Amino acid sequence: MATARPDFEFERVHWRAGLVRVAGVDEAGAGPLAGPVMAAAVIFAPEDAAVAGLGIDDSKKLTEAVRTALAPLIRARAVACAVAACSPAEIDRHNIRQACLIAMRRAVDALAPAAEALVIDYRRLPDLALPQTSITRGDALSLSIGAASILAKTTRDAFMEAADAQYPGYGFARHKGYGTPEHLEALARLGPCPLHRRSYAPVRAAAGLDAVQATLGL
Repeated sequence: MATARPDFEFERVHWRAGLVRVAGVDEAGAGPLAGPVMAAAVIFAPEDAAVAGLGIDDSKKLTEAVRTALAPLIRARAVACAVAACSPAEIDRHNIRQACLIAMRRAVDALAPAAEALVIDYRRLPDLALPQTSITRGDALSLSIGAASILAKTTRDAFMEAADAQYPGYGFARHKGYGTPEHLEALARLGPCPLHRRSYAPVRAAAGLDAVQATLGL
């Protein structure tokens, strides 16, 4: 049985209501031990037939080479697109759920022209006076959300590849900050760098934070 591809079904609900600029929103990088979480927002013209032919899908289903090839095509077709980040320090301060929402809000706020409605993977953005549709597995169902997932993922991957030169020894270019055996070994050997999320258990352990708090009775 053929797998369904993303389409504009959810965007059409807003288009029919007269809201032309519908932004798909998604994030990448909630799970890694290091690096920022990135979010992207993408607006396509209503019923842009060329978008369906690009091969957009949930970024996790695509190879790195396909994502890299699609990113400039998405930017070229988009009416507007933006990518924004929430830093490791902000993740530690707010928690990862809130950090994802902050990054998404920043991406939406950076759109020019501005969005009139949103379709979002899983979440809703609080305190934002725009119609929003939260879609489970939205990156696999909505072309706009799928495009946002690709831009967020490719931008974050490029950031982590550049970080590999700044913080050598961790293998960031290969694992992009995820908790692979290579990364965990390097973390134990080198300790955390400024990109590590100290609120995450493996990083806390490598930094000795749990032991310090236990000693202090915290």
